[in-house]
Amino acid sequence: MLRRYSLRIVLIIIAFFGARTLSFAQQDPLERNLWYNEEKTAKIQIYKATDGKFYGKIVWLKVPDADGKPKVDKNNPDKARKNDPVLGLMLLKGFKKDGEKGYDDGTIYDPKNGKTYSCKITNKGTELDVRGYIGFSFIGRTTVWTKAD
Repeated sequence: MLRRYSLRIVLIIIAFFGARTLSFAQQDPLERNLWYNEEKTAKIQIYKATDGKFYGKIVWLKVPDADGKPKVDKNNPDKARKNDPVLGLMLLKGFKKDGEKGYDDGTIYDPKNGKTYSCKITNKGTELDVRGYIGFSFIGRTTVWTKAD
């Protein structure tokens, strides 16, 4: 009886850790880490939504406050959004996986100037090449995001 009970406990433990490993293995490499922006002033969490596309939001700011209050999206062209907090702000929207390391058809929002650009991302392991552009990708700018500790 004790032996059968012990065997069940061991099987439950194996099943639990096996399920955790399986869910981690199914997770896309972009989702496994937080990413520093190029200046290391923000950490961005990228996740796959139920629509199968990838999105990214700011989850940490080096300096979260301005004038004693939480930083807001003051440069947003939509007046109704100018008081939205920067912490939690959605920067990346609608990316589709393209091959092993590429993600495209998305947009990136730059809170420094309030503009949204077409964007593609290339995963280089511990770095992401994030290329924002207008029209054609060869007319744009690439920033390098690094894996956060």
